[in-house]
Amino acid sequence: MPTSQRLVLDRRGSMVWGAESHRGHYAVKVGYPIEATAEWPAQPWTALAPAREGAVLHRLGFVDFAYGEWEGGTWNFQPWHEGPDLYQLWEPCRRQSSSIEPHISVALGCTEALAELHAKGWAHGDVQPAHFIIGPERTQLIDLALARGGSVPEGYDFPFRGCLVHYEAPEIARSVLDTGEAEPTPEADVYALGASLLISATGWRAVEYPDDAPRPVQREAVAAGRRRPVKASGELGKLIDAMLSHAPEDRPTVYEVGKALNCL
Repeated sequence: MPTSQRLVLDRRGSMVWGAESHRGHYAVKVGYPIEATAEWPAQPWTALAPAREGAVLHRLGFVDFAYGEWEGGTWNFQPWHEGPDLYQLWEPCRRQSSSIEPHISVALGCTEALAELHAKGWAHGDVQPAHFIIGPERTQLIDLALARGGSVPEGYDFPFRGCLVHYEAPEIARSVLDTGEAEPTPEADVYALGASLLISATGWRAVEYPDDAPRPVQREAVAAGRRRPVKASGELGKLIDAMLSHAPEDRPTVYEVGKALNCL
């Protein structure tokens, strides 16, 4: 029984609360299916996402969480992670005429969080700035509903059909365009990490397309590699450019990214 609660997210197919109880501070997620509209097709997978994330947390060895079903879909709760996300933290870097440089230690913390997941044999599949929570002691990588690397209960599983296109690697975008599905990989996660660092530091996404373009148009631009002529400054910018290489084999691994950041 929560002693207090506040709604922190309410979007198509998902709601999240921050809840306090005698157990501590938790994030409570509820998923439900998205009905079809004139602009959007139906999305039944959103109802399964909280339980699928719970199953992934179980596979990864976490213990302080729970998940299950409700009449409209599935739910989970897990510990709340305090702190700003990457995009929020680097807001001063994006101000016009700002002389504030992105902290390498923050980029390293995000890289280490992703490396920890890769070391366990999993790819995240939905790396974006909002999913890195910069805590006082360490950075947490959250929202694991789309992660791939081990089995999850069949009743909660669903195909990976891409993520937020700003952070999709070209090969992911091409696969979704061609087949409707894709397979998350560590190489695609590295691309998404580079795109996350770039937009958080500069305010510009990696690939150029109209802001209001439909998703297929966005994905065509990503798959074609239409990079913007935007760079983060200094050695960090060179590293991000390598992470955003069009071919997966040309990108550094997350461990090589961490090693490079440690040297800056």
